Amino acid sequence: MNEDNEIYFLNQQESEEEQQLDFAPKTFDEYLGQPKLKEKLDIYTTAAKQRNEPLDHLLLFGPPGLGKTTLAQIMANVMGVGIKICSGPMLERTGDLVAILSGLQPKDILFIDEIHRMPANIEEVLYAAMEQFRVDVIIGQGAGAQTVNLPINQFTLIGATTKSGMLSGPLRSRFGITERLDFYEDEELADIILQSAQFLNIDIDKKSAILIGSCARGTPRIAKKILRRIRDFAQVNNKNVADLKLVKESLRFLGIDDDGLGIVDNLILSKIISNFNGGPVGLDTLASLIGEDADTIETVYEPFLLRKGLLEKTPRGRQIAYQALPHLKSKYQGQKTLLK
Repeated sequence: MNEDNEIYFLNQQESEEEQQLDFAPKTFDEYLGQPKLKEKLDIYTTAAKQRNEPLDHLLLFGPPGLGKTTLAQIMANVMGVGIKICSGPMLERTGDLVAILSGLQPKDILFIDEIHRMPANIEEVLYAAMEQFRVDVIIGQGAGAQTVNLPINQFTLIGATTKSGMLSGPLRSRFGITERLDFYEDEELADIILQSAQFLNIDIDKKSAILIGSCARGTPRIAKKILRRIRDFAQVNNKNVADLKLVKESLRFLGIDDDGLGIVDNLILSKIISNFNGGPVGLDTLASLIGEDADTIETVYEPFLLRKGLLEKTPRGRQIAYQALPHLKSKYQGQKTLLK
């Protein structure tokens, strides 16, 4: 096993260990949220199983942490087929992909996360594999090199991406099904938290679950991480129940305020108010002020602040939303700012 493969399997092991800390749905009924998408995928998988055919190639796109990998695992379970999971950036050589494709059994699922980050040479190998279920293998070097067509079993490729616009046209056109995952509502996240709490053996009421859900940025993965930290807090304080009081204390301990904002969220908003009287301000300037990468601000923090109605994007830069300005000015008034 070479060093790259060792790194790949280590990452896979770490991912599996993290998943063991969460409740893993096995059926569409156990998977909470995304009702319309879930209904569609249930129909697609059931129809393919009835025809005894592989599911058509599927592209799932949307922000990270919404359950794309979990849905792929559920589809494999429903269809009674195997699934292999890998990440686009990890597929550096065509031989890696050929080895994976050659090992797939009929109707198996190959799930490639962050498929938009896959190298171009790997993507070209996928074209024939997806359409004709074969791969072209080059044997030899130089003038004596020969191309051999290697047949593979019919399979389903499920690609997951957080940036669908970065997918090439030829690759996107080869997916028969394209579906988007939306952010979750607080109530949906509360149901996921209550479900996970049973798995973690911690008692929590609906009000506390909704409070956690409101701080989870519309993302189940974040909701589960917060719940695990609250469990730690409850355990250390010798409490078996995560009531509303304990949850509020835990959130403050984690740096999450009453508005559901984290430390960086508040830093972004306070800097726009204190240094630019509410904005607008350019993204690069803002990144320099708070010491954070501009891409991280744009992809991790901005979507939540935009959905909360606290931030706006304009041609001149970022600015505090007009309706949120009085509240935020009052909120940050006690801090050392340059508020006008």
